[in-house]
Amino acid sequence: MAYILLIVGFVLLIKGADLFVDGSSNIARALRISPLVIGLTIVSLGTSSPEATISIIAALEENTGVALGNVVGSNILNTSLVVGIAAFIYPLKVQSETIKKEIPFALLATIVLLILVSDVPLQGATENLLTRGDGFIILLFFAIFLYYVFEVARNNRESIKEEEAEQKPTSWKKNILLTLAGLFGIILGGELVVKNATAIALSLGMSQTLAGLTIVAIGTSLPELITSATAALKKETEIALGNIVGSNIFNIFFVLGTTASIHPLVVNSEIIFDIIVMVLLTITLLIFSRTSFEVGKLEGVFLVISYLFYLTFIIFRN
Repeated sequence: MAYILLIVGFVLLIKGADLFVDGSSNIARALRISPLVIGLTIVSLGTSSPEATISIIAALEENTGVALGNVVGSNILNTSLVVGIAAFIYPLKVQSETIKKEIPFALLATIVLLILVSDVPLQGATENLLTRGDGFIILLFFAIFLYYVFEVARNNRESIKEEEAEQKPTSWKKNILLTLAGLFGIILGGELVVKNATAIALSLGMSQTLAGLTIVAIGTSLPELITSATAALKKETEIALGNIVGSNIFNIFFVLGTTASIHPLVVNSEIIFDIIVMVLLTITLLIFSRTSFEVGKLEGVFLVISYLFYLTFIIFRN
């Protein structure tokens, strides 16, 4: 029964995120918000909403391993498997100044997280904690990121004027209902996933952290995988890569910042290794994007193989 409810939870999460993105994006366009801001905020927030819901619920239910493992596992999967599959479908061009700046921002997010959770090696503490204070620090970085996004949007106001002529009338009632239905699906799906993934993990002898890094992370990254793979098939490669990078930034700065601010997280020392892997993968993505200004098919294969090696390692580590 737990497996069935887990699948139902993932379906609700994915469909809920899809409805939320559609409804809120249409409302934002009707309010003449820049498409760039919509992409960097609403779309990234929408595809990160499963991680946010699950991490917050898990933290409130004292499943801190799931809360942190979900975010770290999702970011690792996004940067390696999702980018790798999208690049294999069609090489991901990296030409936009926005994308070039977002990848270093994602790297900054991973390094900030690594420093904040390393209380034992850096401060000689008895345990690693992501405290409420750390959560507020992370949210401060999120505010800086939002400021950057709106500054970019302010410099791209011309795009709004160009699209206004093509904009179709918006049904406010329909889009508000879509947004609310999406939020309901995300919250209910998140509740089902946390409870049943934890139950399955414990029955299989898995730790909460491993469950977060694998079962939960793979499920919550499905929206990013579907979005990026579809964008790659349509050759909208900047959207494919931008969705992943933006989602990774949201996962750390918004999801973990909010989660830690609500409830401090006890950090399993093993997950520091996983955060280091996340840092190395982000650096690899930065190198790939800066060299030939694209992530090609061979680089995509390398990223996919890297994830398979990492997945095998953490399963045997447990």
